[in-house]
Amino acid sequence: MFTGIINDLGDILDVNERADGLRRLTIGCNYDPATIDIGASVACSGPCLTVVERGRHGNRTFFAVDVAAETLRVTTAGTWQRGTKLNLERSLRLGDELGGHLVSGHVDGIAELATREDLPDMARLSLRVPSALSRFIAPKGSVALDGVSLTVNEVKDATFSVLIIPHTLKVTTFGQLRPGAQLNLEVDQMARYAARLLEATQPH
Repeated sequence: MFTGIINDLGDILDVNERADGLRRLTIGCNYDPATIDIGASVACSGPCLTVVERGRHGNRTFFAVDVAAETLRVTTAGTWQRGTKLNLERSLRLGDELGGHLVSGHVDGIAELATREDLPDMARLSLRVPSALSRFIAPKGSVALDGVSLTVNEVKDATFSVLIIPHTLKVTTFGQLRPGAQLNLEVDQMARYAARLLEATQPH
């Protein structure tokens, strides 16, 4: 479980295709390698991935994850390559501050950045989402985009907007986003369960 508060900006150091159909990604980061457990979960620009190796590469810490074919298919992970920047968040521990909202690291779909408007003190991003997911997005509700917890500003049909403050632009990959970029979208868990409950109570 995560909160959508990014605590490091990593980059992919190496990509290797494995014979078992998995793709192994080696990710550089600023974490202390002694604090990264094998088997630990790290949210990498949205998807929750499991650490299978960790260590030092020169003066950099790295950890490696294996990405399955389904994750490569339904998230942006299939397009990641050497040099790709990733928003990183380590999993919650009991007693940690819940600064964003509860995020599972299970991506629901892909959002496409339609427009970006740079304002004096923030940026407004407008994103298009698959119509099947638009019903889970509401003004003042929460979403996670590339692992970042955000509050929805406005919603119109299958498009919604969020406002990004300068700090978030600086410490995440959002500072480099341009129209056409694709982002991993996780809708709010409460919205998903509420919709499922409503469906279950409807007469058939």
